Amino acid sequence: QNEKELQDVVKQQEEKMLQLIDKSGEVTRLQGEISHLKRSLQRAETEARVLWEEVRGQEPKVDTTYIQERVLLRQEVDKLRLLLLEKEDENLLLSDKF
Repeated sequence: QNEKELQDVVKQQEEKMLQLIDKSGEVTRLQGEISHLKRSLQRAETEARVLWEEVRGQEPKVDTTYIQERVLLRQEVDKLRLLLLEKEDENLLLSDKF
C-alpha cells in the first residue's frame, strides 16, 4: 500500500515538473515574441515619422488635419479589433474550463 502511494506521489511530481518545463518554454517563446514586437514597433514609429515629415513638406499642401483624423480612426479600429480578440480568447478559455 505504501509503495503504491509513493509511486502515485512520484508520478504526480513528475507531471508537475513536466508542466513547469512546458511553462518555462512558453515564457521563453513569449519573451522572444515580445522582443520581435518591440523591434516592429520601433520600425513602424520610424516609418510614421518619416512619412509624416514627407506629407508636411509636400506641395501643394496636404490637409494634415484629414490625415490625423484618419490615423485616429484607424487607431480606434485597431483598439476595438484587439478588444474583440481578447474577448474571443476569454470566451475560449472559459469554454475550455467547462
